[in-house]
Amino acid sequence: MFRPRVIPVLLLKGQGLVKTVKFKAPTYIGDPMNAVKIFNDMEADELIFLDIMATSENRIPSFDLIQRIGDEAFMPFAVGGGIKSVEEVKRLIRAGAEKIVINSAAFNKQELVRGAADAAGSQSVIVAMDVRRNLFGKQIVYVESGKKSTGIAPEKYAENMQRSGAGEIMLNSIERDGMMAGYDIDLIKRVSQAVDIPVVACGGAGSTQHFAEVVKTGSASAVAAGSMFVYHGSRKGVLINYPDKKELETIFN
Repeated sequence: MFRPRVIPVLLLKGQGLVKTVKFKAPTYIGDPMNAVKIFNDMEADELIFLDIMATSENRIPSFDLIQRIGDEAFMPFAVGGGIKSVEEVKRLIRAGAEKIVINSAAFNKQELVRGAADAAGSQSVIVAMDVRRNLFGKQIVYVESGKKSTGIAPEKYAENMQRSGAGEIMLNSIERDGMMAGYDIDLIKRVSQAVDIPVVACGGAGSTQHFAEVVKTGSASAVAAGSMFVYHGSRKGVLINYPDKKELETIFN
């Protein structure tokens, strides 16, 4: 039986893992290699690693760290942060990543999406879209860690990225990041209906019921979450976790 992929999103800052709330106040939560080992044991579908400082520091994620993750991870994983060239895409793929995530450069250097797709295949190219409301209440795609407005509506932006060669869209609500109160269903549904490629819902998951809701109501092809997989309980104690297969089959049935 087909079921949507369930993907932990792990934020890198330096050599450590952090978690943010609305893209602010990164809090250290542990060692990425330890998280990979635990997600191996829990048989996670995929992992996504995003280096949150790479763009502002004008670099890409550490090749050494990506190679170590590649050696350890049993599941496919994607990596993003500061990627600006096809050669960087190739190097990250050679280091062990199955997919790369392009965010700011997809807007600032749109030909990179096509170049990456030609070099690695569209199935290996994820374009991340970070969305929030502007001063007029209109939902707009933002880049550079949510600081710079593209002035483009999410549906139009996703259509442009599909034409450019993206194989997947990772759609994140900045306002819901770390809140664990549920996805922006309407946003995800509108973008999912605008494109033919898979849309990975991100931003706001706090329960497996949120997963089921965004797939059934929001038409998401896959679900991603951060806080839900690294925190436990009302006090948000750090505990790497992942639903077992039986639970996932039940919620998506």
